[in-house]
Amino acid sequence: MKLSEIAKILNGRLDGNPDTEITGVAEIDRAGEGDITFAAQERYLYEIKNSRASAVVLKEGFDKLIADSGQHPAISVKNPYLSLISLLKIFYPNPEPSHKGIDSKSSVKTKKIGKNVTVYPFVYIEDDAEIGDDVVIYPFTIVGRGSKIGAGSVLYSNVNVYHDVIIGKNVIIHSGAVIGSDGFGFVKDDNGKYRKIPQVGNVVIEDDVEIGANTCIDRATLGSTVIKKGVKIDNLVQIAHNVTIGDNTVIAGQAGISGSCNIGKNVVMGGQAGAADHLNIGDGVVLAGRAGATGDLESGVYSGMPAIDHGLWKRIQAGLTKLPELIKRVRELEKKVGSKQ
Repeated sequence: MKLSEIAKILNGRLDGNPDTEITGVAEIDRAGEGDITFAAQERYLYEIKNSRASAVVLKEGFDKLIADSGQHPAISVKNPYLSLISLLKIFYPNPEPSHKGIDSKSSVKTKKIGKNVTVYPFVYIEDDAEIGDDVVIYPFTIVGRGSKIGAGSVLYSNVNVYHDVIIGKNVIIHSGAVIGSDGFGFVKDDNGKYRKIPQVGNVVIEDDVEIGANTCIDRATLGSTVIKKGVKIDNLVQIAHNVTIGDNTVIAGQAGISGSCNIGKNVVMGGQAGAADHLNIGDGVVLAGRAGATGDLESGVYSGMPAIDHGLWKRIQAGLTKLPELIKRVRELEKKVGSKQ
């Protein structure tokens, strides 16, 4: 594809040879002839000079910072990451499912099947489940009784959707995820034995959600655990019973959310971050990696355990590095004071 065509698709400004042929997309240090690369942050600009890429996508204004701009045809855009999405879709489109229709080696008990549904071998779909149009379900996945899968959703291999789960449109669930398992609810009886509290609620996943591999989302004790529209959840995340996660929140790998938390809209939770039970995390909160929320949080950036303001946390961390020297000085002062008594 000619560079001029790509520039038109990306709605970017082209500087350089419009007839440059592009055959793929690659990282700056791995790009070769025919590849287009991208630089979304200024710190990567110095690498472009030695890159073998045939062209580069730059954030607007970066072209003025590159001394060798004449060596690489460049397309300037507002957001290189969004442009990368377009480039990847152009050169590496998602392959069509290798299987069409409902395979005879699957077990489909329900009659509520939409149009153009793909069900691979060894899938099990129970009675009264509903499968929307254009859904794709890969091998060894289970869809429980009364569950609903919205149009255009994709369930990869070994996904377990328990009974009465509601999944919206264009949802992607990666391998090994478990949706609707029992919440962790137990109470001690008079003999000191733990008795299981029946978990009779369900899970509701709204449209355009993506759920990573081996993530677990527990059903509610009563009512629903709710994952709202546009939420993106990484691999190995635990979401407990009766949690609500607001629109467009992003949760990184190994994070954990305890029962009955309300997570607001546009929240970002870093890797291994966590929230104690029954908390309210406000809209736009950012929990840095390994941060642990032990109380309600309003909009802001938080780090540490327990989670505190990120700026304060940085000052504390800087102070910790000085502790050995401070302890040494205190001991020396104690000796001086002691010798004068």
